[in-house]
Amino acid sequence: MARETTFKSNGKTKTGVALFLDMLAAERGASRNTIDAYSRDLSELAGYLRERGRDLHDATTADLRGYLKSLADEGYKASSVARRLSALRQLFRFLYAEQHRADDPAAVLEGPKRARTLPKVLSIAEVDALLVAARTAMNDATQKMPQRLRAARLACLLETVYATGLRVSELVALPVSAARRNQAMLAVRGKGGKERLVPLNGAAKTAMADYLALRAQAGHEANSKWLFPSFGDSGHLSRQHFARELKALAGTAGIAPERISPHVLRHAFASHLLHNGADLRVVQTLLGHADISTTQIYTHVLEDRLKSLVRDLHPLTDK
Repeated sequence: MARETTFKSNGKTKTGVALFLDMLAAERGASRNTIDAYSRDLSELAGYLRERGRDLHDATTADLRGYLKSLADEGYKASSVARRLSALRQLFRFLYAEQHRADDPAAVLEGPKRARTLPKVLSIAEVDALLVAARTAMNDATQKMPQRLRAARLACLLETVYATGLRVSELVALPVSAARRNQAMLAVRGKGGKERLVPLNGAAKTAMADYLALRAQAGHEANSKWLFPSFGDSGHLSRQHFARELKALAGTAGIAPERISPHVLRHAFASHLLHNGADLRVVQTLLGHADISTTQIYTHVLEDRLKSLVRDLHPLTDK
């Protein structure tokens, strides 16, 4: 089995993957989650090459095609293969630009054809059912304080994500200062360290105030800088914990748990805005999408809305 080639950089010896990840952090301001995802994908590639006596320094286009084919043969979805292809393309482009390789073997690779899938979306009535279930649990005086506090936190998370469309990583990492009484906008640091402002509606502000009041009543006021503190390494609630609580709540609200996730609520935010007349560019800004093409997965909502407008408003339409 071949050992992975290392390269010199700033007097230190590192693997090509390590140098690439350093660049992502230093030059692109990539988040910890992004760096971890790239690290996992590229470690898989490095392992595949090692098993065949190759490494990143001498891998050929044929080697990389073999790796992508192995993923498809193992049953990986086209979207998962495409993500790994994107990672290795960026890696080899970096190694070539930094003169750690004399060529870029990934430059001519083609990605798998992907079917355009529509995002899972909840109806407005289903979102309302989730919120009612969370508030009911929060206001249940027969529940012990830890259970009520957990329900209040979940209600606050739900109201906030549905009001703002935040990514789950942005949501759970909100500072406690986000709950300031008269704050009308949230300043959010998103992907690539980019900041954006999102409006905060009255329902979300009320949910924050109720949650913090219950937290104070339980004697948990305090020292944490996070709105949703936790005892984990990050100091705030994890994405996985929120997802588990959300699925449990879905069952209570009569919604199949497999239909719901924090990301589905972000989709609901965008879809419901568009359905009610919001401009696609506005939704792009609120979601923090760098490219309008990412937001265009919601165009099916616009198409449905246009059909209903023609049906309801055209003078020659049969009533």
